[in-house]
Amino acid sequence: MTTKQGFTVLFQGDSITDGGRGRSEDLNHILGHSYPYLIAARLGERLAASRPHFINRGISGNRVSDLYARWNEDAIALKPDLISILIGVNDLWRIMSNEPSGATDRFERAYRHLLEETREVLPDAVLVLLEPFILKTGATLEKWDEWNRRMAVYRQTVKSLAEQYGALFVPLQEPFDRAAEKADPAYWIWDGVHPTAAGHHLIAEQWLSVVQKGCAALAE
Repeated sequence: MTTKQGFTVLFQGDSITDGGRGRSEDLNHILGHSYPYLIAARLGERLAASRPHFINRGISGNRVSDLYARWNEDAIALKPDLISILIGVNDLWRIMSNEPSGATDRFERAYRHLLEETREVLPDAVLVLLEPFILKTGATLEKWDEWNRRMAVYRQTVKSLAEQYGALFVPLQEPFDRAAEKADPAYWIWDGVHPTAAGHHLIAEQWLSVVQKGCAALAE
């Protein structure tokens, strides 16, 4: 299948997606230096004839409720053909840190609202949900058992939502666990939450493996 001209891929999430992206139209910085840049580089080169368009709207510190609050401007109005979402670690971090913004856990309900609205307004958009992940190092070390237990619930929630809303699901925790057997956790996720360059490459490879099988428009 030939990719339609200008097929638009939107990346959404927190700092892991943000990657220090530029806020101007400077093409040197607009995608940041995280996994969206790696994915765009790969697909942009191989699908050049159809000129796919890649947008990064990740914002550092965001929770899923923050995504929902800005969803009209940063997702719906852009009319993307594919929306990729990686979110969750900040929702949990606020809870683990006993911050006021983490007083109640809104992860599942806010995520569901976001997906319902997207399916209603952009019924033909391909949805890609990335599994939230952590490794035992840095910020997660002190309360690892609780971090791990709570994140396991988030992971299952995202997988379940992907099934319910017909989205592609990108597993990431198991690949990171396997990677941590080759090199120490900090090699992949330097503070337990934010990936290194090698960690972003792992995410990009997992994303491409799933999405290119499930989205004919991006198959090479």
